[in-house]
Amino acid sequence: MAFRRPFPGGAHPDPQKRTLDAATLRLDPPAAARLLVPMAMHLGAPARPLVAKGARVLVGQPIGAADRPMSAWVHSPVSGTVTAIRRILQSSGAFADAVEIASDGLGEVDPSVRPPDVVDRASFVAAIAASGLVGLGGASFPTHIKLSPPPDKAPDCLVINAAECEPYITSDYRACLEEPDAIADGILQVLRYMDIPRAVIGIEDNKPRAAAALANALKAAAAREADSACRAAAEAAEIRILPTLYPQGAEKMLVHACTGRTIPTGGLPHDVRVMVLNVSTVGFISHYLATGMPLVRRRLTLDGDLAVGPGNYDVPVGLMIADLLALTGGTRGEPEKILMGGPMMGVALDRPDTPVIKANNAILVLSGAVAALPAETACIRCARCVQACPMRLLPTAIDAAARLEDADLLEPTNPLDCIECGCCSYVCPAKRHLVQSIRLGKTILRTAQARKKAEDGRRRAAKEVRP
Repeated sequence: MAFRRPFPGGAHPDPQKRTLDAATLRLDPPAAARLLVPMAMHLGAPARPLVAKGARVLVGQPIGAADRPMSAWVHSPVSGTVTAIRRILQSSGAFADAVEIASDGLGEVDPSVRPPDVVDRASFVAAIAASGLVGLGGASFPTHIKLSPPPDKAPDCLVINAAECEPYITSDYRACLEEPDAIADGILQVLRYMDIPRAVIGIEDNKPRAAAALANALKAAAAREADSACRAAAEAAEIRILPTLYPQGAEKMLVHACTGRTIPTGGLPHDVRVMVLNVSTVGFISHYLATGMPLVRRRLTLDGDLAVGPGNYDVPVGLMIADLLALTGGTRGEPEKILMGGPMMGVALDRPDTPVIKANNAILVLSGAVAALPAETACIRCARCVQACPMRLLPTAIDAAARLEDADLLEPTNPLDCIECGCCSYVCPAKRHLVQSIRLGKTILRTAQARKKAEDGRRRAAKEVRP
């Protein structure tokens, strides 16, 4: 079923999907290659290192413990020797511990890796937590937390994100073509153990082959399913064909397009009784339940005008981007910019000596001709940024208040509602750096709100101690 313009605004950046037909190739680092595995590859608290320098580790062995509620386990992607535990500056700008491992090239698997014993919801959620799974669409939210909504907000609909609306990136598309049966099985596993009666897969109308592959796989999975309730849910699963419109894959846009429900300001999908999982996330769930191998590898797209070997690659987490480039033929020249992610929401790296992380779905290697940012000019009040904003904000007003560093002016513009999709910057004829300005505005407003909260607390405390 096709829908017309399911959300306001949006943009149509050049898709640049040049790797659509590039089958996924597995890359393994050579012996003596050093991998760097951060303990913070997810939203929330970093994992605690479990190994020390000199220790031998095996593939799938836990090397970082999630011993705080909002965290994720980390496992070794290779067999080899721990050469260091050190603090690194990550692409997010934050410092974190990282385990450096010298690969022995043997790929020896930890004996503890075996299929988990899953019989009900509690054991299913515990297994997913032990796998170290985080959202593979880029948000890196620990999946076991997403599988544990408040009891009064239990989801009645599972939405699968197969939109992949960012330019260049085709890793999810290749997953749909190459492992549709695993994706269908993962969807059924989630429906079964989470007791969700309905599933909707949202996919853009420029991916007909992927949509057909998923539809056929779901039909076959339903035919094999013995449980009547789960079979009925699989038979009723809907492939929702959505218009190609960026940012179709953003959570709030996708939920509204697939269910008609609107996530409230500051809310989450479970506030409208929806669970959202990326298509690669459910594919991993199927593989993990069958093999017990935790999240130690991921599929990513390598592209950009300087990449000698553009394509889709299955790589170990922790592989240095410099080594990824070397393994795929290098670059045609000195990169002006390397992006982790897509050109709209990706993060620019300051060096190739940076590791691939769990939520890394693309690496783009760009020349100055492609990556150069035009100089800003004065805002001409054309309102194109307002028309393009899918959250119905006033980017130009947020920009002005942020540049003044005025929290009082910022608050009524609601910058915290911005999803940082980049549509405003993309359409701006004055080339204003609106997204960067809005990020600054968020920091200014949050700092002011925290200061006010602390001051209010001190006032209340002072009143309570008065005689």
